[in-house]
Amino acid sequence: MASFQWLINLFTTTDSVAHIALLYAVVIAVGVYLGKIKIFGISLGVTFVLFAGIVAGHIGFTAPTPILTFIQDFGLILFVFMIGLQVGPGFFESFGTAGIKLNGLATTAILLNVCVMFACYFIFFDTGNKENLPMMVGTLYGAVTNTPGLGAANEALGTVFGTQAPPIASAYACAYPLGVLGIIGATILIRYICKVKLEQEEQDLAAQEGGNVSKKPHHMHLEVSNRYLEGRTLLQVHDFLNRDFVVSRILHDGHVSIPNRDTVFHVGDQMYIVCAEADYEAIVAFIGPVVEVNWEQQDQPLVSKRILVTNSSINGKTLGQMHFSSVHGVNVTRFTRHGMDLFASASLPLQVGDRIMVVGPQDAVDRVANLMGNSVRRLDAPNIATIFVGIFLGLIFGSLPIAIPGMPVPLKLGLAGGPLIIAILIGRYGYKIKLVTYTSTSANMMLREIGLVLFLASVGIKAGASFFETVVQGDGLLYVLTGFLITIIPILIVGPVARLKFKFNYFTIAGMIAGTYTDPPALAYANSICTKDAPAVGYSTVYPLSMFLRILTAQMVVLFFCG
Repeated sequence: MASFQWLINLFTTTDSVAHIALLYAVVIAVGVYLGKIKIFGISLGVTFVLFAGIVAGHIGFTAPTPILTFIQDFGLILFVFMIGLQVGPGFFESFGTAGIKLNGLATTAILLNVCVMFACYFIFFDTGNKENLPMMVGTLYGAVTNTPGLGAANEALGTVFGTQAPPIASAYACAYPLGVLGIIGATILIRYICKVKLEQEEQDLAAQEGGNVSKKPHHMHLEVSNRYLEGRTLLQVHDFLNRDFVVSRILHDGHVSIPNRDTVFHVGDQMYIVCAEADYEAIVAFIGPVVEVNWEQQDQPLVSKRILVTNSSINGKTLGQMHFSSVHGVNVTRFTRHGMDLFASASLPLQVGDRIMVVGPQDAVDRVANLMGNSVRRLDAPNIATIFVGIFLGLIFGSLPIAIPGMPVPLKLGLAGGPLIIAILIGRYGYKIKLVTYTSTSANMMLREIGLVLFLASVGIKAGASFFETVVQGDGLLYVLTGFLITIIPILIVGPVARLKFKFNYFTIAGMIAGTYTDPPALAYANSICTKDAPAVGYSTVYPLSMFLRILTAQMVVLFFCG
């Protein structure tokens, strides 16, 4: 037995580095593997790490509380910052006409979640017990499957209660599993309430896509037939028409060339034009008809090449500032960002990770490729400095006290809210201060998941000591019931309103609900019943604002009502 004492010590000496590392390795590995098990086609994913941590804490497999707290908070910071960095570029663009309506519906659902929570608190619980409301906050965030909100609420409770803060992770764990099922179940129920036929919804989406005009690039060959354009320069035509378009090559008197702003138009010239889909009809009407062109007559062979922007010195410069046609003798016709092809407007700022389509002579295109970087290897290394500069600024911003009348202590955005807001701003505007914010999707997901599992494991281990007493001997079943009500009631109100009043497609509504509850399993279900990307669009439109509001409302509820 003595020969195995070293192994026993490894599992029982709680203050050793090896023990702590072993603890997290076991909890996270077990939780991740168990989270892959599907029940009725649904799995809890990495959230099962929380339950593995609870079991570990309950059997005494734990670590010193200060270390658990540090790892918990650091994991939360890393998790929310990487979320903010990812959603930042599209955060403000999500507030288009339809986006405003979807975000309004999402905000309504979030406020309804809070209202239902308070209703359950007053109906089912003893309001004289100071611990009951904080536990209901934990139930709320389990019901809406939002882990960052749990972290923000935990942090705010530490401000109010100090070391005596109630173990709200127990209530969160009670409500979470049925929360996942409730979101999907309520989404399915909306389908029957509103008498939705999935086949018809698919047809409607196809019709919308067919008639949709957007910033997607449109390519065409035109012949100049408008005599007003005779002798006018490309710049004069562009300014008069007041539409964004790029002429990538022009055929005049049997010679093909790359035009620039001073190129003169003549009746009979043929050209290759790229513009936004919304503008192509006006451009055709003004310049001339669509024709077929033989570009083999060119004096110097022209090539088209996709070039990857990896040179950090280019970050933030607009296409107009780069003077591609006048200085380099090439034209940029479109660019790809985050997997989307868009029209290359002169005012568009370039960012590391963009791909641009360049047209011109081979040697000129090669020179531009060298200027842009065009090195995939450079993108393999994450921009660690930007991440930690952002976390530094986020922690300072989150620590700023905001005095609000009637609140017992100043509001602070804290470890979750501060880094989230700064990450959104850096993701959107970081290029203006020369911060390279590009992180590959896989790198972002890796850092985010590491932060999440560290947070969940820490919360579970800390809550494990009192979890079974809280659930079995306490109000565990009541947390499950109230959590289910918090989950489904807002969905069954907002979903039909989105359908019957605002006429949103059912698949868009399903994605919007998943984004409002920041719930990937619900999005996976929505994607499984739809062949289009409508669920993903609905999800991504409301996700950034929903995440922000979940974190903010968590702290406001705790600081306003639990003090």
